[in-house]
Amino acid sequence: MGAEARWCLLLCLVLLGAADLERQWRAVDVVLDCFLVKDGGHHSAFASNGNMVKALLVLRQVPVLDDGSLEGFADFQLDTLSKDDPPVTFEASAKLIQIPQAEALLHADCSEEKVTCELSHYDLQTKQDATAERATWFITNVQVSGGGPGVSMVLKTLGDAENGAILHPTLNLPLSPQGTVQTSVEFQVTTQTPSLKGLLGSSTSLHCGFSMAPGLDLLSVEWRWQHKGSGQGVYRWAMGQGQARREGATLDAEQLLVAGDASLTLPSLTVKDEGSYICLVTTSMYQAQQIIQLNVQASPKVRLSQASNALPPTLICQVVGYYPLDMAVTWTRKEQGGAPVQVPKASLSSLRQSPAGTYSISSSLTAEPGSSGASYTCQVTHISLEEPLKASIWVAPPERRVTFSAFGVLIASALFVLTLWFLGLHRR
Repeated sequence: MGAEARWCLLLCLVLLGAADLERQWRAVDVVLDCFLVKDGGHHSAFASNGNMVKALLVLRQVPVLDDGSLEGFADFQLDTLSKDDPPVTFEASAKLIQIPQAEALLHADCSEEKVTCELSHYDLQTKQDATAERATWFITNVQVSGGGPGVSMVLKTLGDAENGAILHPTLNLPLSPQGTVQTSVEFQVTTQTPSLKGLLGSSTSLHCGFSMAPGLDLLSVEWRWQHKGSGQGVYRWAMGQGQARREGATLDAEQLLVAGDASLTLPSLTVKDEGSYICLVTTSMYQAQQIIQLNVQASPKVRLSQASNALPPTLICQVVGYYPLDMAVTWTRKEQGGAPVQVPKASLSSLRQSPAGTYSISSSLTAEPGSSGASYTCQVTHISLEEPLKASIWVAPPERRVTFSAFGVLIASALFVLTLWFLGLHRR
């Protein structure tokens, strides 16, 4: 088979696979309970309840993969809303862009997850465009609890107040015959991982994706880092050029332009990499961001030893190289045939921090082995561990220790006598 024939066969297989996938997609209405921030409220973060009114965001006919759970799923009907205190309802068409996290938003209630949604007025980058189009823009920030995705969407109002449309009493915006504010989603920035963990020394990827309506141009993508009042640039892409401000930070320019993937890769994580990362995407008209919290962790190593043969013996449990700081050490004692019993009154040494930023500490315990001996276990719990680390040691009873000690003295004395006898023979 020639190269051209192989290429045609591969293309057919790809098209068939795409057709199978296309049959699994279904357009559904995604309905979100939101709050609308009044003018003068906060526009960059979730506002206080005093500045907000109830709102409803209906994302109309969003494509979602159907795994069989959408059977019998009905589109949203406006007549189901309460007539006494109806929320401000925004109908949003998502025909111009992709919303890859729509499935998570749709199934959040079934997964017992909470969706936080806030709408606020959005000021365009260029005032001239706003005046020319006679439109109003809103930005919505959506967050799914439990480590779910986050989505920021810019909405543009549709309709024209000069054509005799009824205006909303407080927003002063044209309403549809059903009493809704009709909009279209023009731009969205999303992240699948608003919070993630990375092990010290490993590599991690901070996800950030976007999609924009036709006619918009991508101007720049900027990643910034913030932690405990400090901040600095990490990576910037603009005008086809990328610049890393943190050593080793990379962004795939091809995926950025083709797939709207602005994810950032950080190699060789250190403690100093921990913090909040802001992915800011700027287009010719709009700007939106996502914040990803990166927590760096290092798993501890545990060593248990006996300090000396003194009576009573002292046990030392060394916990080395862990991060972050929170850690717990517990001791248990177990005699032969008995159950483990927790032992109190252990003491901790002063905390030590390495140049890499990891912590080390020691826990000391005076052992009481009893008449038949006992096994002591040091257990360490830390956020980086799926299960606690354990180290055990056997402590013999005092009588056996005395016997061993006397036997050692006898052997030493015998060796001394033999040495003197050997030296006397050598002189003769």
